[in-house]
Amino acid sequence: MSHFLYKNKNLFCENVDVRDIAQKYGTPSYVYSKKTLEENFESYFNAFEKNQGLICFSVKSLSNISVLKLLNKKGSGFDIVSGGELERAIHAGADPKKIIFTGIAKSNEEITAGIKRNILAFNIESAAEMHRIEKLAAAENKVVDVAVRFNPEIDSGGHEYIKTGRKKDKFGILLNEILSLAEHISNSSFLKLIGLSCHIGSQIINLNDFKTTAQYIKKLAQEVNKMGVDLQFLDLGGGLGISYSNTDSPTPKDLIAIIEEELSDRSEKIILEPGRSISGNAAIMLTSVEYIKGKYLIVDAGMNDLIRPALYKAKHNILNTKKSDSVSEEWTIVGPICESSDVLAKDFKINASEGDLLAVETVGAYGHVMSSNYNTRRRPPEILVEGSNFKIIRQRETYKDLLKNEIELNA
Repeated sequence: MSHFLYKNKNLFCENVDVRDIAQKYGTPSYVYSKKTLEENFESYFNAFEKNQGLICFSVKSLSNISVLKLLNKKGSGFDIVSGGELERAIHAGADPKKIIFTGIAKSNEEITAGIKRNILAFNIESAAEMHRIEKLAAAENKVVDVAVRFNPEIDSGGHEYIKTGRKKDKFGILLNEILSLAEHISNSSFLKLIGLSCHIGSQIINLNDFKTTAQYIKKLAQEVNKMGVDLQFLDLGGGLGISYSNTDSPTPKDLIAIIEEELSDRSEKIILEPGRSISGNAAIMLTSVEYIKGKYLIVDAGMNDLIRPALYKAKHNILNTKKSDSVSEEWTIVGPICESSDVLAKDFKINASEGDLLAVETVGAYGHVMSSNYNTRRRPPEILVEGSNFKIIRQRETYKDLLKNEIELNA
């Protein structure tokens, strides 16, 4: 459930009028609901009935330290894809034994950092990576726990760019190659195979794709068991889709029920790596209407602040924070960036005037984390609402921040 609701025609986040936030911190700004984040996590955590599952929140979807701390206190593990995300998770107080390191291009530095932190496991994505981890483990004189990420050749997910389980995609190892890697690992002095992993895509609405994936991982686990290897976990990844336009979407309970049914005769811990379905509807982006030009509403938030509409053709619902009974008009809502692709919404019906405060919904996942300084614009602040209180958890960048890492050459 989202906790962004109108009260007396004013938009609230929990018990805070979002106009108060805009007045204090300006626009554009990201506003998060603590209650929504917690409830979304609990919808996963409480859904397991037959298995003591582990939820590893996908840090790439929303990496603010305060949010990670909040989820860590709820018992979350973390799915990371870089050395930077490892540092964020550790800084947030994460138990290293609840950290899964995924990603296809792990560097020597990143692998060594993960080894020294004694993380739960590396998800191996290629034979070359397997050999590199083995070499670095030997250098550290440690036995390193790993899982093998397989590619089930399933076409699933929303946009073309977020499908990750097809044969042509760069992720995971094809099924016909998995067992040879598993055999190598089982005979290694520095690697220990403790799990199997898979992630088929993002914004997945069809639960049958997860069912098929569970069937694949079960069969693969049976083959690995024949090698004398006892696995500790089966990692089904993330990818559960959410609603961006007030339509129905499957719930974590629906997802976990299907997975538990398919894996009912398996004893391994089930790991899931949700991101969007925990963070997505937990945030809005506030933006002000600067000008009206014909049928354009020109706002102060651009594609540098929220790139999803430009990159993925994503459609976000947009609200006026002051509800009106007037007839809505059709607008194209655009930002200040010098690109024709800087469009938040096209032919969108809303009642708005110059100076109005708008709220772009469902921006918690892949929102602020994908923001940039394009056009030398400052990235927006992040604000967390808890009940009747709100706190800033990331300051708006200053112009000094934009220049501080540059080194000027003497003329």
